[in-house]
Parts: sequence; structure tokens; C-alpha cells
Amino acid sequence: MTRYGATILDAEGLRLTAEEKALFADTKPFGFILFARNIDSADQVRALCDEFREAAGHECLITIDQEGGRVQRLRKPLAREWKAPLDHVAQAGENAARAMYLRYRLIADELRSLGIDSNCAPIADVAMADTHPFLKNRCYGEATPDVVSIARAVSDGHLDGGVLPVLKHIPGHGRAVSDSHLDLPRVSASQDELSAQDFAAFKVLHDLPMAMTAHVVFDAIDEQPATLSPKVVDLIRTEMMFDGLLMTDDISMKALSGSYADISRKSLAAGCDVVLLCNADLAERSAVAGAAGEMGEAAQRRASAALALRKPPQPLDISAAEDELSALMSGQVYG
Repeated sequence: MTRYGATILDAEGLRLTAEEKALFADTKPFGFILFARNIDSADQVRALCDEFREAAGHECLITIDQEGGRVQRLRKPLAREWKAPLDHVAQAGENAARAMYLRYRLIADELRSLGIDSNCAPIADVAMADTHPFLKNRCYGEATPDVVSIARAVSDGHLDGGVLPVLKHIPGHGRAVSDSHLDLPRVSASQDELSAQDFAAFKVLHDLPMAMTAHVVFDAIDEQPATLSPKVVDLIRTEMMFDGLLMTDDISMKALSGSYADISRKSLAAGCDVVLLCNADLAERSAVAGAAGEMGEAAQRRASAALALRKPPQPLDISAAEDELSALMSGQVYG
């Protein structure tokens, strides 16, 4: 069995450099993530995905942020242009769960056609009146039951399309009023409030194969952000019963301080299984891969269990799916 490196890394450009190939061959990352700078044509994306897997020496996970709206790495002509998730949900009304299933089933088809087999969705963060704008319109609603129903439909759409969903941002980012790309958000709500609303959404979705942490401090639990907090990760594993692969959000975000290598060690020591590093240079990626090392036994088990759910897509009549989605949305489907 391949021992995976405890990292998800990226590439600088449209194809791997010789130095990147050497690094990935040496450290065998669990997976990779794509950004707009890595995308030109369909053939180019397929070739890059092939290079990732060849360099890593295994059928590694390749993921992307393809939520729709402003967080959408694939654009025309490679993919449909989608409304922001919250706008799509509002327009679909009582048909939101089915409409979002169809939306992400079509997205999964687009991804698989390019060699991409994971997507960083669904979002189970419960939006609030003052949720920061960087996140608000990416959410699915302000009521926990509605968020859960739609997040489940989104996950099913991915899995039926042969794409592994990544649940985010566990244990909940909705109360944050600052952008974790720029600052460290702090949430002052009591643990009872969090458990009843924010954490409850993730608890219902505990069976999903992978989840991404929130770079958020929950004052009622710990002074450390969730990504680096053994207390919060223990809560994720016990109260929320999540036993899937737990990946960090991007550790280059400004919410976290310290060297990338130190952050990597702290997140793994806290109980995360794999470190996500984006938009870093080769030396920084090398340092993180060295600090993270190979996955531990529990992480390896969770990684293997997640990859086992990466199955061939179920048959899809694309025209019928588009027609049904259009009917549910009164004809106004795309962005």
C-alpha cells in the first residue's frame, strides 16, 4: 500500500516543472488542488492531472474550488457559469435541494471529464445576518435544517458523479464577521449555542468522506483556531462524530501565524490528517512536505476509506438534467 504524504499541494503553472515533479515524487502528496492559473484548455488540464498522478506515484486526489459564483476556478468554455449558491437556493425556493443536486451533478460531470475527482463543497456553514461577505453568499441559508438538506443534496450530486465532496468549514464558519484570508476570526457564542446551530449541521453530515477545517477561534472552547486546536478537533471527532479525512483549510491564509512548517506540525498534532498549502513557492512547499511527513495510521485509514468512495459516475442524461434544472429555476439557471 502506498504511504501518502500528509499534504495537498498545488502547481505554479499549466504544467509541472522538473523541480515540482522531483518534489512530488519524493514526498508523494495525498492530493493536489487546482487554481485558475493552472487552467487553459481541456487537454492541458487533463495532461496536468496526469502529471500530478505520475509524479506522486499513485492515483492521488485532485480537487478544486468549484462552488459557483465568484468561487469558481473553471470558467467558460470548460464549464458552465453559475450563480452564487445562496442566490441559486433563494431562486429555487422549495425546490432548492433538488436544484442544487442537479447543479452539482452537472459540475461533477464537468470535473470528471477533465481528470478532477474532488470538489471543495458542500458548505455547511450556517449563515447569520452579519456573516462576513466573503462567505455569506456561498452559504445555503440561515436555518440549520435547510442547510443540512441542501448540503446533503450537493454531496449526493458529487458522489453520483464520481467526485468526492469536501465538507466545509468544520466545525462552522458562519458566525465569523471577518475574512480568514486576511484576519483571524473570533466567535464568542457559547458552546451550547454553537452545538445547537453551527455544530449541529456538521453532526448530521458526519458520514461524508472529507472535511475542511475553519480557521476560526471559538472562545468558549479554546484560544487556538480550530485548525490548530486539539480541543476543537476532539469535539469534531466526538460530538460531531466525524471520522472522515480532516484536511486543513489553506495554511497560507493570514488567519494563521508562524512558519508554514510550524503550522503544519501544529495542525497535525491537533488531529488534522492532511495539510493544505496553496499559492506557495517551491521552497515553502518542500518545507511543508518535510514537516508533514507521511500520514499516520489513522489518517491513512481515513484517506483510503475516502478514496474507496471515488467510484465511476452513474449514467447521466445531461440534456434531461439541464431541462429539469431549468424548469425548477423558471428558466433562469446560470449566472
